[in-house]
Amino acid sequence: MKHTFTQDLGISKRLLGFVAVATAATAAVAVLGILLGMFGQFLAEGGPSITWDFITDFPRNSNTEGGIFPALAGTTFLVLLMTLMGVPVGTATAIYLTEFARQDSRFARSVRFAVNTLAGVPSIVFGLFGVGFFVQFVGVGIDAATGSVAFGDGSLLWSSATLAVLTLPVVIVSVEEALRAVPRELREASLALGATRWQTITKVVVPNATSGILTGSILAVGRGAGEVAAILFVGVTYSSEVLPSAVTDKFMHLGYHLYVLATQSPDVEATMPLQYATTIVLLALTFLLNFTAIFVRSRLSTR
Repeated sequence: MKHTFTQDLGISKRLLGFVAVATAATAAVAVLGILLGMFGQFLAEGGPSITWDFITDFPRNSNTEGGIFPALAGTTFLVLLMTLMGVPVGTATAIYLTEFARQDSRFARSVRFAVNTLAGVPSIVFGLFGVGFFVQFVGVGIDAATGSVAFGDGSLLWSSATLAVLTLPVVIVSVEEALRAVPRELREASLALGATRWQTITKVVVPNATSGILTGSILAVGRGAGEVAAILFVGVTYSSEVLPSAVTDKFMHLGYHLYVLATQSPDVEATMPLQYATTIVLLALTFLLNFTAIFVRSRLSTR
């Protein structure tokens, strides 16, 4: 009886293991199938519309004709500027919380509470924050003609700043985890050899956490490139026949351009191929930025 019970228990464990593996494999195949199905539909519907003229031309006739070059350039400028503004601040915050702040201090707990709260705030709220803080407070000035207070206008700069704030929680959490993954022994060895705490952080800790820092940057780029609600009121424009020549100019965005084609076009049905084509370009741009960051991270990790 005991031998039979042991055999039955072994069979049950193997059966449970098989069911767990099969369930996980099915879920993975389902996710991959959904992703490939989406890409397949986009390519089938919008692939024929992707031409060199579509990529390099300016929009015409209320965005129903022409290309998406201003939107492509505006999205690229926005993501790059957002990264330059958000990643250093997020990295510095994570370094302070991990290396300098006492983990049980009230200030550190307050900062972490703020980061966790920001991570759950809807993106449209960040858009309203951008209008109220960056445009109407930071961007306020004096009208030279009348001498009265003049509120600023939305621009590429304020949109990038808004997205930088939106992606801060992603960067902070990712970098903090990367810094914690650096073995404590490396810090102790550096300090034992006479290095200061700052030298230890800059010469030992940060170089060993570079891949994690770049991972946070990749996640921030992936989220920021597709955000539309956060920039609706902060600088994005319906259509433009010129590229932004300064960070104070308005700009087009691929995500907003897609929204315009789908909801505000004079003939939505006629623009369906353009919608799918714009979606493909937006995904391709996001993948290109991510793959570039992954390549850099891989090279740095190898070194």
